[in-house]
Amino acid sequence: MKVAVTGASGFIGRHVLHALAQAKDVEVIAATRRPARDGLSEGIRHVVLDLTAPSSDDFLKLGEPDVVIHLAWHGLPNYLARHHFESELGVQYRFLRGLVDAGLSSLLCTGTCFEYGMQSGELHESLPTNPSNPYGFAKDALRRELEFLRDGNRFQLTWARLFYMHGEGQAPSSLYSQFVAAGSRGDKVFKMSGGEQLRDYLHVSQVAQALVALACKQVDTGIVNVCAGHPTSVRALVEGWLATHPWPMTLALGHYPYPTYEPMAFWGSNARLTQLLR
Repeated sequence: MKVAVTGASGFIGRHVLHALAQAKDVEVIAATRRPARDGLSEGIRHVVLDLTAPSSDDFLKLGEPDVVIHLAWHGLPNYLARHHFESELGVQYRFLRGLVDAGLSSLLCTGTCFEYGMQSGELHESLPTNPSNPYGFAKDALRRELEFLRDGNRFQLTWARLFYMHGEGQAPSSLYSQFVAAGSRGDKVFKMSGGEQLRDYLHVSQVAQALVALACKQVDTGIVNVCAGHPTSVRALVEGWLATHPWPMTLALGHYPYPTYEPMAFWGSNARLTQLLR
């Protein structure tokens, strides 16, 4: 099987490449916007693709893969920027439609839990979407566009709706990266929110393994939550990190306000994911 990964040098992409390297009988093509700064694992072919300038031979450049794991998305982690729907949405659709028109038969595309909007509690794939920030809106719109495209073309679509992640290589502004940076500097206090928010967290390596397993099935899965399936408070998450590191930091709870673009308590149902990966 030949698998191409867009956004391969990003936070999730690097972990997806590692997971693919463990798979049997898989040829991997890593696509990035710029030449890769870090060496790729042996046996992985690298290509440079600029989604903002799609070409009719992009599918050929990718080696005519059996499946594409599409992770690329510009402008993160600023979820509130209008860029996501004013320009990125069109860029994404034109690129993916070009691949489908050229013969792509199976596509896994990553979505976001922000598609659910301000809904609280356990979130199931069957719930209607109601995004409340530009990033969630753009992702939800892209999913709908791809579903219309699929109705007139024979390709398999998996929409992997991601929840919260943490791990090596995450954006410097993320909670995990800020925590590691504070500990590495020798800070005695880690400033954070009150930490009572309930979220759904997975380590990025678990997310990558799930994405690879779903992609390699090459079936028309539709929407599937990629999540732990249970709530964890932000405070408990950070306290867990603190317990596994030797840094003598205390938590300054309540230093930052709670974000207004997400509900206080929500997590995903992973029943469908568990069933698909059996």
